[in-house]
Amino acid sequence: MVGELVAAGVGLVSAGAVYLVAAARVVKQYERGVVLRLGRLTAPARGPGFTMIIPGVDRMRKVNMQIVTMPVPAQEGITRDNVTVRVDAVVYFKVVDAADAVVRVEDYRFAVSQMAQTSLRSIIGKSELDDLLSSREKLNQGLELMMDSPAIGWGVSVDRVEIKDVSLPETMKRSMARQAEATRDRRARVINADAELQASKKLAEAAAAMSGQPAALQLRLLQTVVAVAAEKNSTLVLPFPVELLRFLEHAGHQAQAQTAQTRAETERARAQRPPTAERTVPADAAPPVPPAPDGAVEDPLPVLEDLPRAENLRSGSP
Repeated sequence: MVGELVAAGVGLVSAGAVYLVAAARVVKQYERGVVLRLGRLTAPARGPGFTMIIPGVDRMRKVNMQIVTMPVPAQEGITRDNVTVRVDAVVYFKVVDAADAVVRVEDYRFAVSQMAQTSLRSIIGKSELDDLLSSREKLNQGLELMMDSPAIGWGVSVDRVEIKDVSLPETMKRSMARQAEATRDRRARVINADAELQASKKLAEAAAAMSGQPAALQLRLLQTVVAVAAEKNSTLVLPFPVELLRFLEHAGHQAQAQTAQTRAETERARAQRPPTAERTVPADAAPPVPPAPDGAVEDPLPVLEDLPRAENLRSGSP
């Protein structure tokens, strides 16, 4: 009798231990336990810690509540401006309602992955190539809105979506490189043209200031010589201002004009003199000396023909 009681007690203890092991569950801090009792959802979801279920009646499914990082495979599509590209992205999402993630969708991870791929293809078709390359922040926000609307019904919240890389064909890369080079060349030419325009304006102002003072050209020439000589070169290149040449040419023209005017006045004065009586000139006499022009100094030295001859000096006759 006592043995039967002991055996029964041992059996009960063993059955209780087996039941406890089968019913005991431990839910981690980042998890929630969704319990289905005879196929029906029991609310609310079990929190973290130790919990018990009815073996054979309840079935608990643990749902991870951490943020999940899911890479989106590269999707190939044609942009709105007819350029073929391959775009890959990454999605950050988390489960906010464990019961909906278990009940309303069969596999929420697979569903989010497929939705991310279709949304990425849709964004590629609606965008242009320049938007994919430069306006990624705007496209990321568009992807997030497209994915978050259906995902919220699955108990999933999409935190953010990032486009990782945009792959272009080699021909398009070469075309873009030529375009960028042409753009930089155009900017360089515009900058050089602006610099030339500003320099020409300053040079015009300097020329206007120097034209009023002719000595400024000479001072500028001396400054240029000093600047060149400071380099300690064996050869000195001395620039000659063109304005100085024009000044010398102008001065020469003025001198020629004054000389011509003087000659004309002299001829006019000669023409106005009264005629004088003719006188007999010996054959051996020296020709008369023409009168000096106005303003000229007559030569005070005697002419050789006017001196007495050597025979007359010896004989004492004139």
